[in-house]
Amino acid sequence: MIVQKYKDMLKGKSAIVTGSSKGIGREIALALAANGADVVINGNDEEKLGCVKAGIEALGVKCRVVRGDISDSSTAARLAAACMEAFGKIDILVNNAGVNSRIPFLELTEEEWHRMMGINLDGVFYCCKAVLPHMAEKQSGTIINISSTASKTAHANASICYGASKAAVNSMTQKLAYEMGPYHIRVNGICPGPIETDMSLQWTKEYRTNVVKKIPLGVLGTTKNVADVAVFLASDMAGFINGETINVNGGSYMN
Repeated sequence: MIVQKYKDMLKGKSAIVTGSSKGIGREIALALAANGADVVINGNDEEKLGCVKAGIEALGVKCRVVRGDISDSSTAARLAAACMEAFGKIDILVNNAGVNSRIPFLELTEEEWHRMMGINLDGVFYCCKAVLPHMAEKQSGTIINISSTASKTAHANASICYGASKAAVNSMTQKLAYEMGPYHIRVNGICPGPIETDMSLQWTKEYRTNVVKKIPLGVLGTTKNVADVAVFLASDMAGFINGETINVNGGSYMN
């Protein structure tokens, strides 16, 4: 039996990561690069994107930056065009860009509903529409949609519009996996739970304590925990995984 060692397991691959100027998206972009992939990153903060770009290039791979709001379909088109122009193909798409809301339903406005859906759901649709023709033409590719455990259960730290947008992403993940399978394109999702990010730093001590109490492992997750799963799903190690949405939450929600 031959035991294969996985090193630079994404070498020669090209990836697009939306919302990659900070947090989970930043960690995923750097992790893909650390495993050999060239990366197109996206966000709105020029300074933060510059730092991520420098970090990626320090790993010995190439990086391109596309600024813009992912709720605008033209941003998705520019991302796909930049990846094709720079690297000649699109192997990996990580739909990470997203925003949270904690507004109670009785206070929820139409404007907030549409803002949430525009970024969290429409952005995924636009990016998939932009890259899938290229993936289908070469009969290969993988898409990873970053969802949330709030898509699967009621959550005190997330509004109805956030949970609904992420639940729709889960459904899109399954339907795309089914339709794109014949093109040898895999589509999967990741549902992070309580993760240590800039957002969690704003929690009160009491709220943090209550969150940790509900996690069987007894700690908050890290952005690296999520990025490690993204690298796995992007790699050949996950070659027979399709249409799955993987929980990364320390056991705080099991389904």
